[in-house]
Amino acid sequence: MSSSALLKETTHFDVRAIREQFPILSRTVHGKPLVYLDNGASAQKPQIVLDALMRGYTDIYSNVHRGAHFLSGESTVAFEQARETCRAFVNAAKVDEIVFTKGGTEAINLVASSLGAEISEGDEIIVSEMEHHSNIVPWHFLRERKGAVLKWAEIKEDGSFDLDAFAALLTPRVKIVAITHMSNVLGTLTPVAEIVKLAHGVGAKVLIDGCQGSVHEIVDVQALGVDFYVCTGHKLYGPTGIGFLYGKYELLAQMQPYQGGGEMIADVYKDKVTYAAPPHRFEAGTPPIVEAIGLGAALEFMMGLDREAVAAHEAALLAHATEEIDKLGKVRIFGRAPNKGALVTFDVEGAHPQDVSTILDRAGIAVRAGSHCAQPLMTKLGLTASARASFALYNTHEEVEALVKGLRRVLELFA
Repeated sequence: MSSSALLKETTHFDVRAIREQFPILSRTVHGKPLVYLDNGASAQKPQIVLDALMRGYTDIYSNVHRGAHFLSGESTVAFEQARETCRAFVNAAKVDEIVFTKGGTEAINLVASSLGAEISEGDEIIVSEMEHHSNIVPWHFLRERKGAVLKWAEIKEDGSFDLDAFAALLTPRVKIVAITHMSNVLGTLTPVAEIVKLAHGVGAKVLIDGCQGSVHEIVDVQALGVDFYVCTGHKLYGPTGIGFLYGKYELLAQMQPYQGGGEMIADVYKDKVTYAAPPHRFEAGTPPIVEAIGLGAALEFMMGLDREAVAAHEAALLAHATEEIDKLGKVRIFGRAPNKGALVTFDVEGAHPQDVSTILDRAGIAVRAGSHCAQPLMTKLGLTASARASFALYNTHEEVEALVKGLRRVLELFA
């Protein structure tokens, strides 16, 4: 029996019941059933999240924290309950270690800006070759503005993170290590706990970009030992415009605010200003109130599932897709790490990825084409672009077969 058939036989997960909770999955595109395989860019939303957003605006909406009336109190309770849900989702030690942001990108920029005050010329920052631009550009700011030195952790031929090469980069000059939990191109899952232990050995602080990893892995920031962990809502079946940063409280308490305005202050005078304690120190202005409530609903939805069964289902989809695509010939998959998340990035011989995406789209299949905001990795792979099919808990083996059928059509047209 093939590996994909074995996984399909041994995985017990009611994907049909899950799909019924996502209204958009019942629609058609170009007269074909929608096959949504662009989850690595943004996932679809279950009804429970849509209901939470509607309730947030129609039943309890008001600004939070400072209002002395009923709606403000009710909205504040829902907003802060969402923060507690985020805490539980990553197993932070205390709720004050969760800072709401507008997404993963802002969370990384917050840390880079605040820690940037501690960076001196010649200090070193380590990132990996497979980072998303959101975990590269903010560190380039410190290279440009503070004279920091960027060092690049390498990956192996199969896309695995090279832990030995990473260890060789560590010196007392390394102040920050910023590494993805899961590559949005290769699907590689990095050895986070080992990275943290090695980095802490030279006194470096560690930020993990969990925008992909938190979708597919159960995250325990205390067990991992990370200093900072970043999540974004729209990939976690929640709304856009919301994400959160986990930071160890003692570090957050020492960091300078990222932005100034209302909410983040204790007192403001003509000659001085004092700041609120974390997390509010980093949440200037009116926050994304309803979006946070929606994110809380999304994380409750995820935590209400059997996460191990979800992971097994996604692993089965990945194995199935990899096995069938490999049979096609003239389709090259990038990223063969043994420990890999549920996505397949590929190149079809003779066809531009944009053409591949367009042809698949006419069959109702949504995939991503481009550099995936990872140009250094594309350069290493010798590519300017590639196509990517990324799987979610609501995808099915029939959709994998639809993808493979679509790729056969691409090969027929470009053979």
